[in-house]
Amino acid sequence: MSVIETAGARTLSGHTGAVNSVAFSPDGARLSTASEDKSARVWNAATGELLHTLTGHADAVFAAPFSPDGATVATVSADLTPRLWDAATGKCTHELTGHTIAGFGVAFSPDGRILATTSYDETIRLWDAATGEPASVLEGHGDIVYSAAFSPDSALLATASGDGTARLWDPATGTCLRVLTGHTGIVSTVTFSPNSALVATASEDTTARLWDSASGAQVRTLEGHTDSVFGVAFSPDSALVATASSDTTARLWDAAAGKCVRTLEGHAGAVSSLTFSPDGRQLATASTDETARLWPL
Repeated sequence: MSVIETAGARTLSGHTGAVNSVAFSPDGARLSTASEDKSARVWNAATGELLHTLTGHADAVFAAPFSPDGATVATVSADLTPRLWDAATGKCTHELTGHTIAGFGVAFSPDGRILATTSYDETIRLWDAATGEPASVLEGHGDIVYSAAFSPDSALLATASGDGTARLWDPATGTCLRVLTGHTGIVSTVTFSPNSALVATASEDTTARLWDSASGAQVRTLEGHTDSVFGVAFSPDSALVATASSDTTARLWDAAAGKCVRTLEGHAGAVSSLTFSPDGRQLATASTDETARLWPL
């Protein structure tokens, strides 16, 4: 039986709109948040001090991950222009043009060479992460592409879509290698386990699912949330899976057994995104209640 925890979390306040996503820097020292208030913010993860507010987007910001070296933050927004920012100064260095409708997801390849963005235009665009120059466009989904994630070796790209599927691609050739089917609702998030063995997906069908990354076969279904599951993340050792839900909770699951081991309560709105700290000792969550929280594990 899961243990419900409401105490011990630290709250990061300051956004004036829903917080759509949260991400740690590779060294765990900083945290980024992206919000409906048209900004992203960079925080000191240890103290909660606001370091930078990234302003310039003309509409909601959906994601703001750090590059693998921690030097850059990428943002994607409903204003059609993904941006790259100097993480040390908070200054915008590049604006990326190409999507024809609002962007939704963004991810750096672990080798730092490629940036992937996803969009309401049903495409995934790949960019040179250093220069912001466009590289290629991946097409195949039949609805909004909400999320993208690279495998730890940068050899595969996974995407999640409103068409109810996730896809695995070869980012070098743009070839779709596998289509992961089984969800009965929008697939909102996709990610790889750090050991590369599994792919996790989150869906509005109230479940998260784990898949074999080599074969595309479904391994197990994580059931227990009472509303849409928006976010999913693996712990650094691949032993735990965390899920974020519109039911206002986050849950921790044993990845091998598929059992919920902890439930985190405290947000006053949907939990839209989550991520583990690089050392695995904290979980960060983002919520429509306009806050992010840091939970000790």
